[in-house]
Amino acid sequence: MDHSLCKYIADELLKNGVWSIPREDERQERVWRISPTPFLLDGELIDTFNRLGPALLSFYNAANTLYLKSLYPWVNDYLDRGKPEAIIEHAHMNYQKRRLPRIIRPDIILTEEGPRITELDSVPGGMGQLDAMSILYARHGFGILGSARGMLTGFAQMIKSASEMDDPALAIMVSDESASYRAEMSWLSAGLREIGLRTWIVRPEEVMFTEDGLYIEQNGKRTRLDIIYRFFELFDLRNIPKSELLAYAAKKKLVIVTPPYKHHLEEKMLLALLHHPALDRYWADVLGSDDCILLKKLIPETWILDPRPVPPHAIVAGFRFRDKPVQDWPVIKEGTQKERRLVIKPSGFSELAWGGHGVTVGHDMSSTEWSAAVDRALDSFNELPYVLQHFHEGKRVLVNYYSKELNAVVDMQGRVRLTPYYYVIEDGTNLAGVLATVVPSDKKLIHGMADAVMSPCMVEDNA
Repeated sequence: MDHSLCKYIADELLKNGVWSIPREDERQERVWRISPTPFLLDGELIDTFNRLGPALLSFYNAANTLYLKSLYPWVNDYLDRGKPEAIIEHAHMNYQKRRLPRIIRPDIILTEEGPRITELDSVPGGMGQLDAMSILYARHGFGILGSARGMLTGFAQMIKSASEMDDPALAIMVSDESASYRAEMSWLSAGLREIGLRTWIVRPEEVMFTEDGLYIEQNGKRTRLDIIYRFFELFDLRNIPKSELLAYAAKKKLVIVTPPYKHHLEEKMLLALLHHPALDRYWADVLGSDDCILLKKLIPETWILDPRPVPPHAIVAGFRFRDKPVQDWPVIKEGTQKERRLVIKPSGFSELAWGGHGVTVGHDMSSTEWSAAVDRALDSFNELPYVLQHFHEGKRVLVNYYSKELNAVVDMQGRVRLTPYYYVIEDGTNLAGVLATVVPSDKKLIHGMADAVMSPCMVEDNA
């Protein structure tokens, strides 16, 4: 198979700065393996993705209402655990009461039983990279799902919808803590300017605050900002210069900030709440039957690792260990390797809660290490709640990629994570593109590691 396309794509991504080979003083390489073709998706999966966007938007809306109206106080107790009081107060402010994340990105693993959503990310990376790669594959005749520039034009439409302006001034604010994504967001920013959207990529400290608004100064010209796309996590606020002023400006409606300051919509605990039997009626009534069935099918059962004792007559709903109901979580420490096919994840609001950093796979470690991991998760409940899921192994897929060592295209058996990007425009969702990340089949976790193959997706009929 000809490897010239792979070399062309890699060279272009490096030349355009979307990828980077680090200098000695830089921390990590931003280069991945390239396939000679986009990743193929069948029609059934595309149909699922088309239904999923509106369902996830409804879920975010329902979760927002559930929290802000305190319909079940114990739900708020869970979602507020470990959050600073200022964050909790801000989440309840009227100015952003109805606002939701404008980009919805589920992480979806393809298993033998079908697709499974392992996480929802409302501050996702990958948008600039997917846009850049989509252009390059499209130039060679591939029909990219969402179109060659769907990521870019969809982002522009999303920003105009969020600002309720035809010509808003946008700052994409990337913190130093998210610096590894600055290159791809710079690419996206440049593309937005090319299509007429006034856009700057800025560090927080570069924004000027006045009584009448927020400004950016470029080439001696000062421009008032209408909207800021927040490319940093809420747990990083204490490390971000001028974060209090930014929050104040949002509260005073001097600028729109998206995603909104809503910690309760950035927690994996939401996946557990979807399956909680006490909330069955709420989800069914608010989501509707079709969306509720779809989400419960795609989102695996999830449990909050709550160390508090349950009454003698109660059990952890829906969880069984050694074919018995569970009353006390420490019992899972005793599992054999087969019984430890379980995953522990930090729920959110922590540097451990993204990129697989804080994930523990039970059958991939010793019993001693597993026992310690369970204890850590339970002990941190008040500061950082963790969730538990059964391990869902991705099915094997075959991909090709260019090997620099062999100077040839080679086969790889791998497992894939699909990340569809939905832009919320007006009251609907737009599927702008899907990024595939395929890792070698011996890897337990799927993320953007150096030996992953990353590519845009296309529908089989467009192959």
